[in-house]
Amino acid sequence: MSIDTDYTKEDHHEHLRVHFFTPSTYEKSSPAWPIRLGSNLAKSNYHIGPRTTAYYYLLIVLEGRGTFIQNGQQYDLTEGDLYCLFPQVTHEYWTDPEAPLHKMFLAFDGKMALELLKRIGLTPQRPHLSSIDIREAVAVIRSFLEKTSADSAETSDLIRLADFYRIFAALERQTLPENVQERSGSWLQRGLDYMEIHYADGITIEEVARHAGVGRTHFSKKFHERYGHTPVSHMQQLKLEEARMLLEQTSYSLSEIAHSVGYPDLFSFSKAFKKHTGLPPKQYRQQHRIL
Repeated sequence: MSIDTDYTKEDHHEHLRVHFFTPSTYEKSSPAWPIRLGSNLAKSNYHIGPRTTAYYYLLIVLEGRGTFIQNGQQYDLTEGDLYCLFPQVTHEYWTDPEAPLHKMFLAFDGKMALELLKRIGLTPQRPHLSSIDIREAVAVIRSFLEKTSADSAETSDLIRLADFYRIFAALERQTLPENVQERSGSWLQRGLDYMEIHYADGITIEEVARHAGVGRTHFSKKFHERYGHTPVSHMQQLKLEEARMLLEQTSYSLSEIAHSVGYPDLFSFSKAFKKHTGLPPKQYRQQHRIL
């Protein structure tokens, strides 16, 4: 891996190139967004910590060797390794003086930042991955850095977000074989997610179970054990809660609402809705309409 030569800052323990982002309101409403991006070349005395960070930091080792400690666990660092600094968790890392670390780094935040890291196999319990093919991700980061360095003004927030997610997409392609279970979640969660997206599309519990990769009987039993109600009642609840919202906030006819939430006719919808709320749909709308 070739070493960058255009570092813009130098201090007693490293050469550094870094760009700081000012996230827009739109970025802050996104699942995650970048805060800073850069690369560094360690000097022989390079040693960070013990300390904590306010953000998530993803680091990619381009060359060299070192040591990383977090949550009481120690990891050897070498070319192709990924490691992450998690917010408010004490960490420490340093270089081997004989083989100085050369790294790229990305700091980011957001309510789904942890889920984004899980997509590439990193968790607070597993903050280090070794021997990853980092070439594609490094190329994306370098392009991102060049783009931001070339612009005198801040780049578009949409461009920033696109480049930010491209980094994780590149890493996910390399870590997926090792990380498929963490990324996909349990089969039960897959079934629940499928229901919550497609409940109004006429799906059956058998189809949900097939999507989850198990038989219907096993799916229904484990679903009830986990969530305290059956998949059938959960699907009906999803439909009727959507119907309540449509009755309160739209002028759709009762038949249109019935079909929109997946009931074949007005009669079956009205019967289920009254059982769920205690009121027939027409009376419920009269009492709860907010338009």
